[in-house]
Amino acid sequence: MKLTWLGHSGFRLEIENAVILIDPWISGNPVFPEDRRAEAIQGATHILLTHGHGDHSGDTLAIAKELKIPVAGIYDLVSSWITQHDIAGIGFNKGGTVDLGGARVTMVNASHSSSLDGADGPIYAGHESGYMIAGEGHVIYVSGDTDIMADMGWMGEYHQPDIGILCAGGHFTMDMKRAAFAARKYFDFRTVIPCHYKTFPLLEQSAHALIDGLPGVQVLEPEVMKAITL
Repeated sequence: MKLTWLGHSGFRLEIENAVILIDPWISGNPVFPEDRRAEAIQGATHILLTHGHGDHSGDTLAIAKELKIPVAGIYDLVSSWITQHDIAGIGFNKGGTVDLGGARVTMVNASHSSSLDGADGPIYAGHESGYMIAGEGHVIYVSGDTDIMADMGWMGEYHQPDIGILCAGGHFTMDMKRAAFAARKYFDFRTVIPCHYKTFPLLEQSAHALIDGLPGVQVLEPEVMKAITL
């Protein structure tokens, strides 16, 4: 299983028989080298979207059309895109599980907001979400954009993820200290990978507080377009 950071909250996950692009924001992403776009999306089989904000959904429609691959995500947004943009989609909702190339993906709650940019202001884009991705003997918790929430308690107990991909940049989401607290209190991760940081000066630039807050846990600071084998 391989995980490659695309910057911000974007990842390329190679798991089971799938190559899943999670929240692929490439165009205009200040930390992604745009000359490596083809490499980042090569062979992708699915797109998995946590919510509608442009720094997560930015390249979703373009990639879905270019590669003719389905977008999986919250029913409201995906069903709208299927109708309006003629893409393939897998719309589901919290508590639902879908099979993406042998990986079992369950949508779970997040605490944030979700919208698309419109001419007259934000447009409703369904609810924000996170995911539990099970495959190859692992369960990966993709937090999406969220703060700490009590739901993490049952989510950790029920799904027992061993890998956490946690938003941790602060301002719009949990910061590093809050992410460390959530990981300690609600989960038993072996590996934690921070995201939603370094992109802009407004966000945290270092994962030191996360590392210091999780003794005994492998905290991996990802590098853009450098694959991590898990």
